[in-house]
Amino acid sequence: MNDNAAATEPGALAVAGTVLRRVPFTIAFLVLVAVLGVATGGLWRRLDARSWFPDIAYGWLALTEGRWWTPLSGWFFGLTPFQYLVMALFFALAVGWTEWRLGTARTALVCVSGHLIGVLGASVTVGLLAPTHLGWADRLAEARDVGFTTAAIAALAAVSATLRSPWRLRVRAVLVAHVSITFLFESTFADLMHVFAVAAWFPLGEKLFSRTEHGFWPRTRREVRMLGSIGLLLIAAVSVLVYFFPADSLLGPTENDRGSLWSTILTVVVIAAIADQLRKGRRWAWWVAVAYGTLHVVLTLITLGVAIGVDYETTGAVTVGTALLWAGEVALLYGGRGAFRVPARRKITDGALSDADPGTAVRALLARYGGSTMSWMTTWPENKYWFAADGERFVAYQRHASTVIALTDPVGPPDLLPDTIARFTDRCESDGLVPCLFSTTATVADLAGELGWRSVQIAEDTIVDLAQLEFKGKAWQDIRSAINKANKEGIEFRMVHLAEEPFAVLAQVRAISEEWVGEKGLPEMGFTLGGVEEALDPAVRVGLAIDAGGSVHGVTSWLPVYAPGGEIRGWTLDVMRRRPDGFRPVVEFLIASACRTFKEEGAEIVSLSGAPLARSAGADGTEPIDRLLEGLGAAMEPYYGFRSLHAFKAKFLPRHEPVFLCYRDEADLPRIGIALTKAYLPEASAKDLMALGASTH
Repeated sequence: MNDNAAATEPGALAVAGTVLRRVPFTIAFLVLVAVLGVATGGLWRRLDARSWFPDIAYGWLALTEGRWWTPLSGWFFGLTPFQYLVMALFFALAVGWTEWRLGTARTALVCVSGHLIGVLGASVTVGLLAPTHLGWADRLAEARDVGFTTAAIAALAAVSATLRSPWRLRVRAVLVAHVSITFLFESTFADLMHVFAVAAWFPLGEKLFSRTEHGFWPRTRREVRMLGSIGLLLIAAVSVLVYFFPADSLLGPTENDRGSLWSTILTVVVIAAIADQLRKGRRWAWWVAVAYGTLHVVLTLITLGVAIGVDYETTGAVTVGTALLWAGEVALLYGGRGAFRVPARRKITDGALSDADPGTAVRALLARYGGSTMSWMTTWPENKYWFAADGERFVAYQRHASTVIALTDPVGPPDLLPDTIARFTDRCESDGLVPCLFSTTATVADLAGELGWRSVQIAEDTIVDLAQLEFKGKAWQDIRSAINKANKEGIEFRMVHLAEEPFAVLAQVRAISEEWVGEKGLPEMGFTLGGVEEALDPAVRVGLAIDAGGSVHGVTSWLPVYAPGGEIRGWTLDVMRRRPDGFRPVVEFLIASACRTFKEEGAEIVSLSGAPLARSAGADGTEPIDRLLEGLGAAMEPYYGFRSLHAFKAKFLPRHEPVFLCYRDEADLPRIGIALTKAYLPEASAKDLMALGASTH
């Protein structure tokens, strides 16, 4: 034996020993399957041709014949040699992974119960439906089957509850898609078993094994968009599969109800185009998909009703099956409608900027006249714009609950700010809408006050002046410790443009962000709080903390702050995420390293941004609106930690600048409050908001 082989053998034995200790149930089960397969010849010959096959196969027929043991005996066999191979590989991966995460006893419980629930549930179902003489029920009532995929499906359903976002949702989405499509368009006895196993172990797994996250709804706007987009692509894929691989399904034979090749191609092309726009959060694509899906479902129901009423025999398996998929897609899109708020950016139709692209115009005006530390947020795709006729001014806004929320200061010549506010207000009033100015500076709040508006401080911008920043002295001890510890552990700081990074880095950044959102008690916030999609803008800088192995431990994104004339005078912190099991003081390291980098580049300031509903001690007012904001801030603290975040930023010894909400009348405040809730929490359900409201008492 050579030296390399001698060195490798102990390592291989150690790995094998670890696997044997961690997944004994999986290994023992597959060994028993292999032994029985050899003993019966099932590994090289079909079992259903054997005389003793009815004695081991499960199904409704076996139960009516008194073979009560078959739900367990049929568990250890495969129908064909190829089925043995596929099932063994699937079982090894799915159940082995489950056992690694849940332990042997729990995994055995899930597999045994999942298999029995599947067998007995499917058997009883087809038995109860047999008197109806449905072709599908008659066929399955006579079926005898063997196999162990149902146990593996149940294991995946159960173990998904232990995962963090985004994998938690992705595993469940794949399972639901697989089970639904195979049941609707293949409809074998095993497919029906899988439905029962998943239906049982999704909620049971959530109740028994979920620790860090709860619920089945996607946590981020990106995940909702991806699910909606992938759902459409699955419907298109089903059309292709049914055309080329017809079957006798639950709803009837699909061969004569699959349309022409050209209609299938057209369907795929149209759906793919809409799916791509859903992925980008386009509102128009949401409307098209919901309208088409609803129309498809309604027309299918009408057709079925007419066919039943006139006793007209029709196939319709593909139509009905696709309608059911569309019903699920419409439910997903409607439930996640807040994720599809990106308006269609049409060219400007009047004024000096006529025929200009609004996004381009906004960036040009922002560079020309400069803005506040939050002004770059006006470029985000979910905003709409009002442009003055002279083409030199704009206001970015969002509209919710008949309220127009203008985001941060209007951009344009400073001497025209009063006129800009007045003209924007006139436009809102002419449309019957309530205007408010949100996250404005003290300058704009004062100007609005001269026009008769009222204002309230809602946050504090935390500004770090870079000219004298050196991280020296006792006050900076925590920051220096974070930098020194990062150096010792080989954590490197990189300032990058995220869109130019390799896929492996971008995937890690997305996973860190979505895992962070998944741990919150409420859905992802938006409006003035960006995410990874906003960080992909080429004008945005991103700080990464990466170790020697290429693992990303934390990420921050920085928005440009323009001075008049196009010069960038500073940067504003937006995304701030850390890996839960990574380098602990990574955020301190990232912010300090970014400050050093920006100082070397000549920037004047860094804004650590204002945390909504968080203010320094002594800043609380006595007006009713102040007390309301204080209560909301306290209620949201356990979910989003705004006040804790505000306190954390104090480590960087910032100065504070107040941020205001400007409104015209106290009577407008209830509607403004609803509008701001919808802007920040577009995905929040009524249950979420009730929980938030209850926590204020």
